[in-house]
Amino acid sequence: MYIDYNIENYIIDHEASILETLKKIDAVKGRIRFVINSLNECVASITNGDILRWLINNPKPDLDVSVAQISNKNFKYASVNAPKDQLKELLKDFRFVPILDSKKKIIGIAQKSFPNEGLKIGDKIIGLNSPCFIISEIGNNHNGCIEEAKRLIDRSVEAGADCAKFQMRQMGEIYSPKDSQLDSEIKNKNLGTEYTLDLLSKVQLKNDELYQVFDYCREVGIIPLCTPWDKHSLSLLNDYGLDAFKFASADLTNHPLILEGIETRKPLLLSTGMSLEKEIISTVRLLEDSGTPFCLLHCNSTYPAPFDSLNLNYIKHLKELVTCPIGYSGHERGINSSIAAVVLGAKVIERHITTNKEQEGSDHGASLLPKEFKSLVSGIREIEQSLGSSNSREVGQGEMMNRSNLAKSIHTNATLYPGEIITEDNLFIKSPGHGLQPCYINNLIGITVNRTVSEGECFYPSDLKNDLIEPRIFSFKRPWGIPVRFHDASTLIQNTSPDFVEFHLSYKDLEVDFKSMMSSNLIKNFVIHCPELFAEDHILDLCSTNENYREHSIEQISKVLKLTRRLKDFFKVRKEVQVVVNVGGFTRDKFMDKQHKPSLYRNLESSLQCLDLSGVEIIPQTMPPFPWHFGGQRFHNLFVEYDEIVTFCKRNMMRICLDVSHSKLACAHSKTSFFKFCHEVAPYVSHLHIADSKGTDGEGMQIGEGEIDFKSLTETLNQFCPNASFIPEVWQGHENNGEGFWRALDDLEKNFLNY
Repeated sequence: MYIDYNIENYIIDHEASILETLKKIDAVKGRIRFVINSLNECVASITNGDILRWLINNPKPDLDVSVAQISNKNFKYASVNAPKDQLKELLKDFRFVPILDSKKKIIGIAQKSFPNEGLKIGDKIIGLNSPCFIISEIGNNHNGCIEEAKRLIDRSVEAGADCAKFQMRQMGEIYSPKDSQLDSEIKNKNLGTEYTLDLLSKVQLKNDELYQVFDYCREVGIIPLCTPWDKHSLSLLNDYGLDAFKFASADLTNHPLILEGIETRKPLLLSTGMSLEKEIISTVRLLEDSGTPFCLLHCNSTYPAPFDSLNLNYIKHLKELVTCPIGYSGHERGINSSIAAVVLGAKVIERHITTNKEQEGSDHGASLLPKEFKSLVSGIREIEQSLGSSNSREVGQGEMMNRSNLAKSIHTNATLYPGEIITEDNLFIKSPGHGLQPCYINNLIGITVNRTVSEGECFYPSDLKNDLIEPRIFSFKRPWGIPVRFHDASTLIQNTSPDFVEFHLSYKDLEVDFKSMMSSNLIKNFVIHCPELFAEDHILDLCSTNENYREHSIEQISKVLKLTRRLKDFFKVRKEVQVVVNVGGFTRDKFMDKQHKPSLYRNLESSLQCLDLSGVEIIPQTMPPFPWHFGGQRFHNLFVEYDEIVTFCKRNMMRICLDVSHSKLACAHSKTSFFKFCHEVAPYVSHLHIADSKGTDGEGMQIGEGEIDFKSLTETLNQFCPNASFIPEVWQGHENNGEGFWRALDDLEKNFLNY
């Protein structure tokens, strides 16, 4: 049993409309809301099922009707004073049961089991699907100095910790009267106790000083947390208003203190050091029976803890014993073991921090220096990215590039015509991996060919499905084209009628005689996609802070613009030709700080002023967060966020190319609304690259295979940039005579036309 005291996601005002309720109800996976009146009394419940039944009985429903009119007044609830057994009995039949006080106000929502969403501390979630919650344990390492405490808080913030934790104790409540006396004449005193008491008497902060420290934490944007070592300290901390409490290993078996923590109705974190498994289970049962949100931290309470005593595999065992989140409180030297704990499933990491490991007290020797703590946080975040998902394996953009170049495909050694049957003798396996992978060779043998497959050509997945799709005449409200190279432009536009072609140039194309590859049947207009890579592994960057590098980039793009003007004469185009450019602004190891980005935009503006723009219009392309360049993946910093894009366009009176796949990836990374992004940038869009996307790395996917809602996207684009041209830019779309383009256009015609 688990009781969630954060009730906002479970309630709805009785005057709320059905439409408003439908929008809010999905926030709870149980698909339920509890209706409250103007006095905050819980008067009913409403579920998806209730609304569905109402809709069935009302063929022409008024969605502005208040939820109070269709809600369930005979809902089940439990009184705050009801026996726990009664509550558990209700939970056998209902996933969510509200707990009401004597005035019918909801104080919490009981659930059958601990939710995957986890528990909430401040604005952070500790759960199965959440980033690791990292606690910087300052403890008493401030040595009783409030200024040192603030310095350690600052270092914790700089390191990227989520939380700064302290300790509060009332000495007279912790130790027996005999032991708490520091009179050296008392006989038979335990030397360890004597040392501990002496040290604590020198390093503790006063209660009001701790409150100042907590206030400072909130000022600098880190969650304050504290370990109460006694009931009075717990009461003081609760009165101050901390969001949660952390109990030390020494108090895991202190049920009276833990019961006091339960009464606060706040999340509890508990370390398990120094305790037997049966003692851990005893405390877990106490917490589970109360419905308290809690987290257990595996721990070895020695300072520093030897590596052979850490027993990190016990984390996996704890995950089997309990349903709550599991964490790790480490006292070992270094950071590797703590990072390993994250790999094993720890969702909380607690480590001590200090500015000097040689100071008095055992905590300092088991602490991390600020630089070490920063490396710990960085390592954890890298590991979290690396862990990924346990779902079925997917191939990202970088692997797709290498698969295409390095893997092998099934080819034919003789020209095959429609109606012929493929035999084993017809086939051989060679690189590159553009086509059907070798593991499908037996599936291919015996199939009747439905197209002409020239000698040496690859077979493709569509050959297995017999669902060949070919070019045809497409119809769109906006100008449309296809991406081409000089050598395949004439072939690809046969049997179709694009308004233009978009030449995707390589740096080698700057040296070829393109006229020899042109045909009289080419359409009248074109767009240029500037190369990203130039000779000697030079990646175009018009924003670089390295002046020599930037000047070289200006020289290279000048060659592209010169070629564009030559092509313009060949096509007899009179208006300015659009040139799509990835302008640069990438970094190799991490994203740059936001305050550095304006200078890069200014560098871009300076570079543009050095270019001869006669007859051309440069349109910067929106970028993904993690673009793949030749030589590996980078971090992209410019033309990723809509506010920066809008500012740049307004200041320079420029338009952009909106790559919807790129920008969806960027929004997925930043966890922002993709349609908000499109709504803001669309007025400045003159050209579109259309493909689907998934996650933060699934770029250039076929339409419908990713996460983009193309109907909603079309609605936004039709409203704000109805005349912007577009191409389907799906990965390897040109293969098999442009099969990927025709599939994309076929689907887009349904969603981009008359919608």
